[in-house]
Amino acid sequence: MQRREILRFAAFGAGALAMRSGAAASAPIPIVDAHIHLFDTTRPGGVPWPEKSDTALFRPATPERYMALAAPFGVVGAIAIEASPLLADNDWLLKVVSRHSVMVGMIGDLVPGTGDFMRELERLHHDPLFLGIRYGNLWGRDLSVDLAEPGFVDGLKALAQAGLVLDSANPDPKLIRAILEVSEKVSGLRIVIDHLPHAPVPTDPAARRDYDSDLRRLADNRDVFVKLSEIPAIVNGKLVRDPEYYKAPLDAIWDNFGEDRILFGSDWPNSDHVAPLAQTMAIVRGYISTKSTAAQEKYYWKNSIAAYRWRRRKPDQPQL
Repeated sequence: MQRREILRFAAFGAGALAMRSGAAASAPIPIVDAHIHLFDTTRPGGVPWPEKSDTALFRPATPERYMALAAPFGVVGAIAIEASPLLADNDWLLKVVSRHSVMVGMIGDLVPGTGDFMRELERLHHDPLFLGIRYGNLWGRDLSVDLAEPGFVDGLKALAQAGLVLDSANPDPKLIRAILEVSEKVSGLRIVIDHLPHAPVPTDPAARRDYDSDLRRLADNRDVFVKLSEIPAIVNGKLVRDPEYYKAPLDAIWDNFGEDRILFGSDWPNSDHVAPLAQTMAIVRGYISTKSTAAQEKYYWKNSIAAYRWRRRKPDQPQL
């Protein structure tokens, strides 16, 4: 299955480029995956996530295992997104990332406003592989509520002053509204909204108008980026492979934020709940290959540099 998907992915992308240009396909575009998770389920004491009952995920997720799957698709770099609320796991993840040059950075977990936030932010910021923190709908947190906590906004301002990023987590309309509030309170903070294609869209007309308005206001902020991640969908128990199924909702995001602020993330290995990486990549390519070569380059690697300011660690990784 893996080999067939790889061949189909390559043929689809090359064919689409050739049809659009009327000539032979250009050199493959390098890919930097801006959203993968790393963890070691064999660690003493276990891990906060995934749970042992999660048979799809519960085994070590390492850079070596990821690249064995991802390299055939042209992936040359990746960013690790935290998978633990434990303070010490920032150091664990940073150590794993530092040992593998394919990893261009990591997003950690700190809680703004807590007693150790400023100290830990300053300490971790000394390492250029530390790119920012994640906050949203995970670990029992609520950004819309926590914004009112003493010191929380000041912590986000310190994050912005350090030139670091705020990643969101698992968006819904309430979180989108909270992210909008953050963007208005904290000038210059780069924000990356993850998994937006997977966010539930309100069906109530008034709620839908509010949601669309919030997204438009976020799109007006040049420091706000969006990951087209968690794209594959299951309908009636089957993975949807038809590109037309994905076109309208992805077009809505693309048209709103534009080609300069949308980037790629696979969500591996969490994506295995829906589809193997090979199928995820094929579905992504089915949509993105209809864009210009310049837009594809922005999506696959250039926009992730603009959002995260990561630095190349090995020669095959692209740079601006």
